[in-house]
Amino acid sequence: MIPVRILGTASLQPGPSVTTEALCARVGRDAHEVLSKTGILTRHFAPPEMKTADVAAQALRGALDAAGLEARALRRIICVSSMGGDVTTPATANRVAAALGLAGSCDAMDLSNACMGFLSAFDVAARSVATGLGPVGIVSVELLSRTTTPEDPRPYLVLGDAAAAAVLGAARPGEGVLGVSLGNDGTLPPDVVLENPHATGKPERMRFLTPNKAMTRVALEALMRAAHSVLAEAQVALSEVEWVLTHQPNGRMLDAVMDALGMRAERGVRVVDTVGSVGSASLPTALDRLLRTRPVKAGDRILMVGVGAGVAHGAVLYRVGG
Repeated sequence: MIPVRILGTASLQPGPSVTTEALCARVGRDAHEVLSKTGILTRHFAPPEMKTADVAAQALRGALDAAGLEARALRRIICVSSMGGDVTTPATANRVAAALGLAGSCDAMDLSNACMGFLSAFDVAARSVATGLGPVGIVSVELLSRTTTPEDPRPYLVLGDAAAAAVLGAARPGEGVLGVSLGNDGTLPPDVVLENPHATGKPERMRFLTPNKAMTRVALEALMRAAHSVLAEAQVALSEVEWVLTHQPNGRMLDAVMDALGMRAERGVRVVDTVGSVGSASLPTALDRLLRTRPVKAGDRILMVGVGAGVAHGAVLYRVGG
């Protein structure tokens, strides 16, 4: 077990809510059909002037408040994003630290692993805390609306903007990460791509390269493999897990994962219907909602399962302390 405690979480949706009906009207698509396929009612689009670092800092402040900590308590900040931050270099985490009033007091870095970014950062943060470098603030911020265009409706109709944060610190007896399973299969055909404009020499947008059914099949197989692997490592039966949080690119995928795991819907938290597909911010948004709105108690196990472009996949099994 990796001894670590989730001290506090927070999540936010920057900018106004935008309905699926409104977007479908812009691109000439049938709203009822899109709603049926995606399960997304609304998502949020951040205004153009809003900075990634400012959104990240707001979310991390919320997690620090929930943890009862001042920003100066942090020893490390990990900023996660699928699309990059406000600048290519330096790391956006530097600007997040500056927005929190920190100067020379903690480490700050960016981490990118598509929709798996939060779980990858959670693993790094947990191991940092376990070896004495904590508390660690993780913040995932995705302003994905800036990577889409109405001319390509498929990503435009599902992607949204969100940020979520978690602060990890020293564990109390009996709590921490019971198991971790992380993997990648780069031999599979590319599924979701945002090209580097420095390499292509032109503005780039998020593109979905694989048909929906194929993406769903590959993602579901990867999620199941990760879930069963981490449970085997922890020697915990799926029936013993109280809560399951999974990456939510759309409502159908969420339902398919819960069905494949044999889990009732109330043992998870649905966020995709109101926030849309928000990349690496999906899992931490669900984690924040779980800890704030559900009767999570000492000893409960939370299975977090993710998948992302690459194909990156993984799972973390966390036990709540008293």
